[in-house]
Amino acid sequence: MKKTWLSLALVVGSMSLVSCDKADPKKISLSSEEDKTFYAMGYMLGGNLSRLSLTDKEIASLYKGIAAASKGDKAEVDMGVYQAKIQEVFKARMDAVAAKEKEAGSAFVDKFVKDESATKTASGLAYKVITEGTGATPTAEDTVEVHYHGTLTDGTVFDSSVERGKTISFPLNRVIKGWTEGLQTMKEGGKTKFVIPADLAYGENGAPPKIPGGATLVFEVELFKVIKAEAPKAAPAPKKK
Repeated sequence: MKKTWLSLALVVGSMSLVSCDKADPKKISLSSEEDKTFYAMGYMLGGNLSRLSLTDKEIASLYKGIAAASKGDKAEVDMGVYQAKIQEVFKARMDAVAAKEKEAGSAFVDKFVKDESATKTASGLAYKVITEGTGATPTAEDTVEVHYHGTLTDGTVFDSSVERGKTISFPLNRVIKGWTEGLQTMKEGGKTKFVIPADLAYGENGAPPKIPGGATLVFEVELFKVIKAEAPKAAPAPKKK
């Protein structure tokens, strides 16, 4: 929640650098490099606000407050009262967005299982083997070397080692729960498609700006190598007295 609140503060702060009351934003011409730079800054940071599903009137109210504060005008509301309400509204909006995402994600999982004859585990993880591996199977304590391609349910790519052209290695117990569970169903040389619900991924907070709260994630994972965890060393035998 602190990170989300900081993101909102950055958005508001960056927008206050511009004199907002002199022009309709839709009619502003990006005629200079500075104009384009500030536009890019606003677009990048403003992406956090898109998750609030603001109406035009709410955006206009936000815009009005920024313009007033940037000029040093007196606030039209009691800031002591409404500062406390900001987080309440923000949380309520984010919870609503996450709930909607989770509902859509649940339907996506069910369709995936039905249409592709995929397997669904007790935790809610769904997967389909694309290529059956023949090598070692990892445990949660092992390190794995993989290629992966991650998307949202609408196909939007949020991360892909495949696109970067470089495999990645990591301990299996230090990633999202869906990965920890899912890769233990694989063998070296195998490739599997996973559909991971939010509770096994990034939860209701998501991983802004690319992964919204409550999002169900789709991964295609190819397992190249399992590096077994070192067995704990035995304690030395006590010396005879």
